[in-house]
Amino acid sequence: MNWRRPLWRILIGLALLLVAMSIVVATLNVRGEDAIPENPPRLLPTREQVQRGEYLARAGNCIGCHTARGGFPYAGGLGVRTPFGTVYSTNLTPDHNTGIGTWSAAHFWRAMHNGRSKEGRLLYPAFPYPEYTQITREDSDAIFAFLMSLPPAEQPRRGPELRFPYNSQAALAVWRALFFEPGTFEPDRTKSAEWNRGAYLLRGLGHCVACHGGRNVFGATSEQLELSGGVIPMQDWYAPSLLSPAEAGVSDWEIEDIVDLLKKGVSRRSSVMGPMAEVVFRSTQHLNDADLRALAVFLRSLPQASAPQSIASDSSAKARQPQGAELYKQHCADCHGDRGEGLAGAYPALAGNRAVVMQRPINVIRAVLAGGYLPATTANPRPYGMPPFAHVLNDAEIAAVVSYIRGAWGNGAPAVSQLQVMQHRH
Repeated sequence: MNWRRPLWRILIGLALLLVAMSIVVATLNVRGEDAIPENPPRLLPTREQVQRGEYLARAGNCIGCHTARGGFPYAGGLGVRTPFGTVYSTNLTPDHNTGIGTWSAAHFWRAMHNGRSKEGRLLYPAFPYPEYTQITREDSDAIFAFLMSLPPAEQPRRGPELRFPYNSQAALAVWRALFFEPGTFEPDRTKSAEWNRGAYLLRGLGHCVACHGGRNVFGATSEQLELSGGVIPMQDWYAPSLLSPAEAGVSDWEIEDIVDLLKKGVSRRSSVMGPMAEVVFRSTQHLNDADLRALAVFLRSLPQASAPQSIASDSSAKARQPQGAELYKQHCADCHGDRGEGLAGAYPALAGNRAVVMQRPINVIRAVLAGGYLPATTANPRPYGMPPFAHVLNDAEIAAVVSYIRGAWGNGAPAVSQLQVMQHRH
Protein backbone atom coordinates (compact mmCIF):
# COMPACT_ATOMS: atom_id res chain seq x y z
CA MET A 1 0.00 0.00 0.00
CA ASN A 2 1.40 3.42 -0.97
CA TRP A 3 0.63 5.58 2.11
CA ARG A 4 2.58 8.54 0.77
CA ARG A 5 -0.12 9.47 -1.79
CA PRO A 6 -2.93 10.04 0.80
CA LEU A 7 -0.49 12.02 2.98
CA TRP A 8 0.43 14.31 0.08
CA ARG A 9 -3.23 14.83 -0.69
CA ILE A 10 -3.88 15.85 2.90
CA LEU A 11 -0.94 18.25 2.87
CA ILE A 12 -2.01 19.77 -0.44
CA GLY A 13 -5.56 20.10 0.87
CA LEU A 14 -4.34 21.84 4.03
CA ALA A 15 -2.15 24.16 1.98
CA LEU A 16 -5.07 25.09 -0.28
CA LEU A 17 -7.27 25.66 2.75
CA LEU A 18 -4.63 27.93 4.29
CA VAL A 19 -4.33 29.90 1.06
CA ALA A 20 -8.11 30.23 0.82
CA MET A 21 -8.35 31.41 4.44
CA SER A 22 -5.54 33.91 3.87
CA ILE A 23 -7.38 35.32 0.86
CA VAL A 24 -10.59 35.61 2.87
CA VAL A 25 -8.79 37.37 5.74
CA ALA A 26 -7.00 39.72 3.36
CA THR A 27 -10.24 40.54 1.55
CA LEU A 28 -12.10 41.24 4.79
CA ASN A 29 -9.32 43.56 5.91
CA VAL A 30 -9.70 45.89 2.94
CA ARG A 31 -13.50 45.98 2.73
CA GLY A 32 -14.87 49.46 2.73
CA GLU A 33 -11.51 51.06 1.96
CA ASP A 34 -11.18 53.72 -0.71
CA ALA A 35 -8.00 53.91 -2.73
CA ILE A 36 -5.86 56.90 -1.76
CA PRO A 37 -4.22 58.68 -4.71
CA GLU A 38 -0.45 59.05 -4.75
CA ASN A 39 -0.76 62.82 -4.26
CA PRO A 40 -4.05 63.34 -2.41
CA PRO A 41 -5.46 66.88 -2.37
CA ARG A 42 -4.38 69.03 0.54
CA LEU A 43 -7.02 70.08 3.04
CA LEU A 44 -7.42 73.86 3.21
CA PRO A 45 -9.38 74.31 6.43
CA THR A 46 -11.38 77.30 7.46
CA ARG A 47 -11.20 78.80 10.93
CA GLU A 48 -14.67 77.44 11.66
CA GLN A 49 -13.60 73.95 10.63
CA VAL A 50 -10.60 74.06 12.96
CA GLN A 51 -12.78 75.24 15.85
CA ARG A 52 -15.30 72.50 15.14
CA GLY A 53 -12.49 69.94 15.02
CA GLU A 54 -11.23 71.08 18.42
CA TYR A 55 -14.72 70.61 19.84
CA LEU A 56 -15.05 67.16 18.28
CA ALA A 57 -11.62 66.13 19.56
CA ARG A 58 -12.81 67.01 23.05
CA ALA A 59 -16.00 65.02 22.50
CA GLY A 60 -13.86 62.02 21.61
CA ASN A 61 -11.46 62.66 24.52
CA CYS A 62 -8.54 62.26 22.13
CA ILE A 63 -6.20 64.11 24.49
CA GLY A 64 -6.81 61.53 27.22
CA CYS A 65 -4.90 58.77 25.43
CA HIS A 66 -2.67 60.82 23.15
CA THR A 67 -0.90 62.78 25.89
CA ALA A 68 1.78 61.22 28.07
CA ARG A 69 2.11 62.35 31.67
CA GLY A 70 3.99 65.65 31.57
CA GLY A 71 4.14 65.51 27.77
CA PHE A 72 2.99 67.88 25.06
CA PRO A 73 -0.78 67.67 24.39
CA TYR A 74 -1.67 65.25 21.57
CA ALA A 75 1.98 64.21 21.13
CA GLY A 76 1.28 60.61 22.16
CA GLY A 77 3.65 58.29 23.98
CA LEU A 78 1.16 57.22 26.64
CA GLY A 79 1.23 53.51 27.40
CA VAL A 80 -2.23 51.98 27.08
CA ARG A 81 -2.22 48.69 28.95
CA THR A 82 -4.31 45.83 27.61
CA PRO A 83 -4.65 42.17 28.64
CA PHE A 84 -2.33 41.35 25.72
CA GLY A 85 0.44 43.86 26.47
CA THR A 86 1.00 47.60 26.17
CA VAL A 87 0.26 49.78 23.14
CA TYR A 88 1.73 53.29 23.01
CA SER A 89 -0.39 56.11 21.63
CA THR A 90 0.77 57.91 18.51
CA ASN A 91 1.80 61.52 18.01
CA LEU A 92 -1.13 63.44 16.53
CA THR A 93 0.69 66.75 16.12
CA PRO A 94 1.86 67.81 12.63
CA ASP A 95 5.50 66.91 13.25
CA HIS A 96 6.89 65.55 9.97
CA ASN A 97 9.19 62.97 11.52
CA THR A 98 7.23 61.54 14.44
CA GLY A 99 3.68 62.85 13.99
CA ILE A 100 1.11 63.14 11.21
CA GLY A 101 2.68 66.08 9.40
CA THR A 102 2.95 64.13 6.15
CA TRP A 103 -0.56 62.73 6.35
CA SER A 104 -3.47 63.87 4.23
CA ALA A 105 -7.10 64.12 5.29
CA ALA A 106 -7.70 60.91 3.33
CA HIS A 107 -5.03 59.07 5.34
CA PHE A 108 -6.55 60.32 8.59
CA TRP A 109 -10.03 59.26 7.46
CA ARG A 110 -8.72 55.80 6.64
CA ALA A 111 -7.25 55.51 10.14
CA MET A 112 -10.52 56.58 11.75
CA HIS A 113 -12.83 54.63 9.47
CA ASN A 114 -10.77 51.58 8.57
CA GLY A 115 -8.13 51.33 11.29
CA ARG A 116 -5.13 51.57 8.98
CA SER A 117 -2.13 53.91 9.22
CA LYS A 118 -0.69 56.01 6.42
CA GLU A 119 1.98 53.36 5.81
CA GLY A 120 -0.71 50.69 5.54
CA ARG A 121 -0.19 49.03 8.90
CA LEU A 122 -3.25 47.66 10.65
CA LEU A 123 -3.90 49.60 13.85
CA TYR A 124 -4.48 47.92 17.18
CA PRO A 125 -8.01 48.42 18.52
CA ALA A 126 -6.66 50.09 21.66
CA PHE A 127 -7.30 53.00 19.30
CA PRO A 128 -11.10 52.71 19.25
CA TYR A 129 -11.64 52.67 15.50
CA PRO A 130 -14.30 49.94 15.92
CA GLU A 131 -16.39 52.83 17.30
CA TYR A 132 -14.83 55.73 15.39
CA THR A 133 -15.74 54.01 12.13
CA GLN A 134 -19.21 55.52 12.58
CA ILE A 135 -17.88 59.09 12.47
CA THR A 136 -18.74 61.03 9.32
CA ARG A 137 -16.07 62.09 6.83
CA GLU A 138 -16.99 65.71 7.55
CA ASP A 139 -16.25 65.29 11.26
CA SER A 140 -13.05 63.34 10.53
CA ASP A 141 -11.80 66.15 8.29
CA ALA A 142 -12.61 68.73 10.96
CA ILE A 143 -10.64 66.82 13.62
CA PHE A 144 -7.74 66.47 11.18
CA ALA A 145 -7.86 70.23 10.47
CA PHE A 146 -7.64 70.94 14.20
CA LEU A 147 -4.74 68.54 14.74
CA MET A 148 -2.84 70.07 11.83
CA SER A 149 -3.26 73.50 13.44
CA LEU A 150 -1.36 72.40 16.55
CA PRO A 151 2.33 73.26 17.06
CA PRO A 152 4.49 70.31 15.92
CA ALA A 153 5.95 68.33 18.79
CA GLU A 154 8.66 65.72 18.37
CA GLN A 155 7.82 62.54 20.23
CA PRO A 156 9.80 59.41 19.22
CA ARG A 157 7.53 56.57 18.21
CA ARG A 158 7.43 53.54 20.46
CA GLY A 159 6.26 50.23 19.12
CA PRO A 160 3.75 48.03 20.93
CA GLU A 161 4.96 45.64 23.59
CA LEU A 162 2.61 42.74 23.06
CA ARG A 163 2.99 39.04 23.70
CA PHE A 164 3.18 36.57 20.83
CA PRO A 165 1.09 36.08 18.74
CA TYR A 166 -0.70 39.37 19.46
CA ASN A 167 2.35 41.34 18.29
CA SER A 168 1.98 40.22 14.68
CA GLN A 169 0.06 41.91 11.88
CA ALA A 170 -1.17 38.47 10.78
CA ALA A 171 -2.86 37.84 14.13
CA LEU A 172 -4.34 41.35 14.06
CA ALA A 173 -5.66 40.73 10.55
CA VAL A 174 -7.45 37.60 11.73
CA TRP A 175 -8.92 39.51 14.69
CA ARG A 176 -10.20 42.24 12.38
CA ALA A 177 -11.66 39.71 9.97
CA LEU A 178 -13.62 38.19 12.83
CA PHE A 179 -14.61 41.25 14.85
CA PHE A 180 -14.32 44.46 12.83
CA GLU A 181 -16.31 45.76 9.90
CA PRO A 182 -16.17 49.41 8.76
CA GLY A 183 -19.54 51.04 9.11
CA THR A 184 -21.45 54.27 9.16
CA PHE A 185 -23.93 55.71 11.60
CA GLU A 186 -27.42 54.95 10.37
CA PRO A 187 -30.02 57.32 11.85
CA ASP A 188 -33.18 55.77 13.19
CA ARG A 189 -35.93 57.43 11.16
CA THR A 190 -38.48 56.65 13.86
CA LYS A 191 -36.55 58.75 16.40
CA SER A 192 -36.03 62.49 16.74
CA ALA A 193 -33.00 64.35 15.43
CA GLU A 194 -31.99 64.97 19.05
CA TRP A 195 -32.09 61.25 19.86
CA ASN A 196 -30.03 60.43 16.77
CA ARG A 197 -27.46 63.08 17.66
CA GLY A 198 -27.10 61.53 21.10
CA ALA A 199 -26.75 58.04 19.60
CA TYR A 200 -24.09 59.29 17.18
CA LEU A 201 -22.06 60.93 19.93
CA LEU A 202 -22.28 57.99 22.30
CA ARG A 203 -21.66 55.20 19.79
CA GLY A 204 -19.12 57.02 17.65
CA LEU A 205 -17.02 59.86 19.03
CA GLY A 206 -17.78 59.06 22.66
CA HIS A 207 -16.88 55.37 22.11
CA CYS A 208 -18.74 54.62 25.35
CA VAL A 209 -19.08 50.95 24.50
CA ALA A 210 -15.28 50.63 24.80
CA CYS A 211 -15.75 50.76 28.58
CA HIS A 212 -19.46 50.09 29.15
CA GLY A 213 -19.66 47.12 26.77
CA GLY A 214 -18.98 43.49 27.51
CA ARG A 215 -15.91 41.91 25.85
CA ASN A 216 -15.16 38.38 24.76
CA VAL A 217 -11.92 36.50 25.46
CA PHE A 218 -10.31 38.12 22.41
CA GLY A 219 -11.00 41.63 23.70
CA ALA A 220 -13.74 42.41 21.20
CA THR A 221 -16.95 44.12 22.22
CA SER A 222 -20.20 42.44 21.32
CA GLU A 223 -23.29 44.10 19.89
CA GLN A 224 -25.36 41.72 21.99
CA LEU A 225 -23.64 43.07 25.13
CA GLU A 226 -23.55 46.72 24.07
CA LEU A 227 -23.59 49.05 27.09
CA SER A 228 -24.32 46.12 29.41
CA GLY A 229 -21.33 46.90 31.62
CA GLY A 230 -17.86 45.48 31.90
CA VAL A 231 -14.59 45.60 33.79
CA ILE A 232 -12.34 48.17 32.14
CA PRO A 233 -9.26 46.23 30.99
CA MET A 234 -6.21 46.79 33.21
CA GLN A 235 -7.81 49.69 35.11
CA ASP A 236 -9.65 47.50 37.61
CA TRP A 237 -12.80 49.59 37.63
CA TYR A 238 -16.22 48.37 36.60
CA ALA A 239 -18.07 50.46 34.01
CA PRO A 240 -21.65 49.82 35.13
CA SER A 241 -24.40 48.76 32.79
CA LEU A 242 -26.34 51.59 31.20
CA LEU A 243 -29.16 49.10 30.63
CA SER A 244 -29.80 48.26 34.28
CA PRO A 245 -31.66 50.38 36.82
CA ALA A 246 -29.59 48.65 39.49
CA GLU A 247 -26.34 49.96 37.99
CA ALA A 248 -26.19 53.05 35.77
CA GLY A 249 -29.48 53.06 33.89
CA VAL A 250 -31.13 56.49 33.88
CA SER A 251 -34.51 55.79 32.31
CA ASP A 252 -36.30 57.19 35.37
CA TRP A 253 -34.08 60.29 35.70
CA GLU A 254 -34.99 63.81 34.71
CA ILE A 255 -33.10 65.07 31.66
CA GLU A 256 -31.59 67.87 33.74
CA ASP A 257 -30.07 65.39 36.21
CA ILE A 258 -28.34 63.47 33.41
CA VAL A 259 -27.03 66.71 31.91
CA ASP A 260 -25.72 67.81 35.32
CA LEU A 261 -23.88 64.52 35.79
CA LEU A 262 -22.13 64.85 32.42
CA LYS A 263 -21.42 68.56 32.84
CA LYS A 264 -20.57 68.85 36.53
CA GLY A 265 -19.65 65.30 37.52
CA VAL A 266 -22.39 65.40 40.15
CA SER A 267 -26.18 65.65 40.14
CA ARG A 268 -29.05 65.18 42.56
CA ARG A 269 -29.08 61.49 41.71
CA SER A 270 -25.44 60.48 41.55
CA SER A 271 -21.80 61.45 41.08
CA VAL A 272 -18.88 60.09 39.06
CA MET A 273 -15.52 58.72 40.13
CA GLY A 274 -12.68 56.62 38.77
CA PRO A 275 -12.23 56.59 34.97
CA MET A 276 -15.59 58.32 34.45
CA ALA A 277 -14.36 61.31 36.42
CA GLU A 278 -11.60 61.75 33.85
CA VAL A 279 -14.11 61.47 31.00
CA VAL A 280 -16.17 64.29 32.51
CA PHE A 281 -13.06 66.38 33.22
CA ARG A 282 -11.50 66.05 29.78
CA SER A 283 -14.54 65.58 27.60
CA THR A 284 -18.19 65.86 28.51
CA GLN A 285 -18.01 69.05 30.58
CA HIS A 286 -16.86 70.83 27.41
CA LEU A 287 -19.85 69.77 25.31
CA ASN A 288 -22.47 72.37 24.48
CA ASP A 289 -25.90 72.22 26.07
CA ALA A 290 -27.55 70.88 22.92
CA ASP A 291 -25.20 67.89 22.71
CA LEU A 292 -25.43 67.20 26.43
CA ARG A 293 -29.19 67.16 26.17
CA ALA A 294 -29.01 64.89 23.11
CA LEU A 295 -26.87 62.42 25.07
CA ALA A 296 -29.32 62.59 27.95
CA VAL A 297 -32.29 61.93 25.67
CA PHE A 298 -30.57 58.89 24.17
CA LEU A 299 -29.41 57.49 27.52
CA ARG A 300 -32.85 57.94 29.03
CA SER A 301 -34.41 55.96 26.16
CA LEU A 302 -32.26 52.85 26.58
CA PRO A 303 -34.26 49.72 27.45
CA GLN A 304 -33.71 48.63 31.03
CA ALA A 305 -33.03 45.02 31.92
CA SER A 306 -34.12 43.44 35.16
CA ALA A 307 -31.67 43.66 38.03
CA PRO A 308 -29.32 40.64 38.40
CA GLN A 309 -29.70 38.24 41.29
CA SER A 310 -27.42 38.88 44.23
CA ILE A 311 -24.48 36.58 44.78
CA ALA A 312 -24.19 34.72 48.03
CA SER A 313 -22.30 36.40 50.88
CA ASP A 314 -19.43 34.66 52.66
CA SER A 315 -20.06 32.88 55.95
CA SER A 316 -17.90 35.22 58.02
CA ALA A 317 -19.98 38.33 57.21
CA LYS A 318 -21.97 38.30 60.50
CA ALA A 319 -18.79 37.89 62.51
CA ARG A 320 -17.34 40.99 60.86
CA GLN A 321 -20.38 43.24 61.42
CA PRO A 322 -19.28 44.70 64.79
CA GLN A 323 -15.79 45.36 63.41
CA GLY A 324 -17.21 46.96 60.26
CA ALA A 325 -19.58 49.16 62.27
CA GLU A 326 -16.76 50.36 64.48
CA LEU A 327 -14.47 51.08 61.52
CA TYR A 328 -17.29 52.98 59.83
CA LYS A 329 -17.80 55.09 62.94
CA GLN A 330 -14.07 55.88 63.13
CA HIS A 331 -13.35 56.64 59.47
CA CYS A 332 -16.60 57.30 57.57
CA ALA A 333 -19.44 58.62 59.71
CA ASP A 334 -18.11 62.18 60.01
CA CYS A 335 -18.74 62.71 56.30
CA HIS A 336 -21.30 60.09 55.28
CA GLY A 337 -23.43 60.28 58.43
CA ASP A 338 -24.24 57.84 61.18
CA ARG A 339 -26.89 56.21 59.03
CA GLY A 340 -25.21 56.65 55.64
CA GLU A 341 -27.38 59.67 54.83
CA GLY A 342 -24.50 61.80 53.49
CA LEU A 343 -24.70 65.55 53.05
CA ALA A 344 -26.40 67.01 50.00
CA GLY A 345 -23.98 68.82 47.69
CA ALA A 346 -20.94 67.52 49.53
CA TYR A 347 -20.80 63.86 50.58
CA PRO A 348 -22.86 61.18 48.81
CA ALA A 349 -25.34 59.12 50.74
CA LEU A 350 -24.37 55.48 51.11
CA ALA A 351 -27.82 54.27 52.12
CA GLY A 352 -29.60 53.20 48.95
CA ASN A 353 -26.59 54.13 46.79
CA ARG A 354 -26.57 51.75 43.83
CA ALA A 355 -22.80 52.21 43.35
CA VAL A 356 -22.43 50.71 46.82
CA VAL A 357 -24.83 47.79 46.43
CA MET A 358 -24.04 46.70 42.86
CA GLN A 359 -23.66 42.97 42.37
CA ARG A 360 -20.02 43.53 41.48
CA PRO A 361 -18.41 45.32 44.44
CA ILE A 362 -15.30 46.37 42.50
CA ASN A 363 -15.93 50.10 42.54
CA VAL A 364 -16.79 50.45 46.21
CA ILE A 365 -13.68 48.44 47.12
CA ARG A 366 -11.54 50.56 44.79
CA ALA A 367 -13.01 53.78 46.22
CA VAL A 368 -12.08 52.77 49.77
CA LEU A 369 -8.63 51.62 48.71
CA ALA A 370 -7.70 54.43 46.30
CA GLY A 371 -10.09 57.21 47.26
CA GLY A 372 -13.05 58.68 45.45
CA TYR A 373 -12.49 61.90 43.56
CA LEU A 374 -14.99 63.91 41.56
CA PRO A 375 -13.66 65.90 38.60
CA ALA A 376 -13.02 69.62 39.00
CA THR A 377 -15.32 71.14 36.39
CA THR A 378 -16.20 74.67 35.42
CA ALA A 379 -19.65 74.19 36.93
CA ASN A 380 -18.24 72.50 40.06
CA PRO A 381 -14.67 73.78 40.44
CA ARG A 382 -14.02 72.65 44.02
CA PRO A 383 -15.59 69.24 44.53
CA TYR A 384 -15.25 67.23 47.69
CA GLY A 385 -13.19 64.04 47.55
CA MET A 386 -12.62 60.98 49.69
CA PRO A 387 -9.05 60.11 50.73
CA PRO A 388 -7.61 56.63 50.15
CA PHE A 389 -7.54 54.14 53.00
CA ALA A 390 -5.21 51.54 51.48
CA HIS A 391 -2.39 52.73 53.76
CA VAL A 392 -4.64 52.95 56.83
CA LEU A 393 -6.65 49.73 56.77
CA ASN A 394 -5.57 46.18 55.97
CA ASP A 395 -7.50 43.85 53.66
CA ALA A 396 -9.55 42.29 56.45
CA GLU A 397 -10.54 45.70 57.81
CA ILE A 398 -11.54 47.02 54.39
CA ALA A 399 -13.57 43.87 53.78
CA ALA A 400 -15.30 44.43 57.10
CA VAL A 401 -16.19 48.09 56.56
CA VAL A 402 -17.28 47.58 52.95
CA SER A 403 -19.42 44.63 53.97
CA TYR A 404 -21.00 46.73 56.71
CA ILE A 405 -21.79 49.58 54.30
CA ARG A 406 -23.27 47.17 51.75
CA GLY A 407 -25.50 45.58 54.36
CA ALA A 408 -26.51 48.46 56.63
CA TRP A 409 -29.48 50.88 56.47
CA GLY A 410 -31.54 48.53 54.33
CA ASN A 411 -28.91 48.18 51.59
CA GLY A 412 -29.04 44.40 51.87
CA ALA A 413 -26.14 43.68 49.49
CA PRO A 414 -23.87 40.66 49.98
CA ALA A 415 -20.67 41.01 51.97
CA VAL A 416 -17.24 41.06 50.37
CA SER A 417 -14.35 38.83 51.35
CA GLN A 418 -10.78 39.61 52.30
CA LEU A 419 -9.70 37.81 49.12
CA GLN A 420 -11.80 40.14 46.99
CA VAL A 421 -10.11 43.16 48.56
CA MET A 422 -6.71 41.59 48.04
CA GLN A 423 -7.48 41.13 44.34
CA HIS A 424 -8.13 44.85 43.89
CA ARG A 425 -5.27 46.23 46.02
CA HIS A 426 -2.53 47.59 43.74
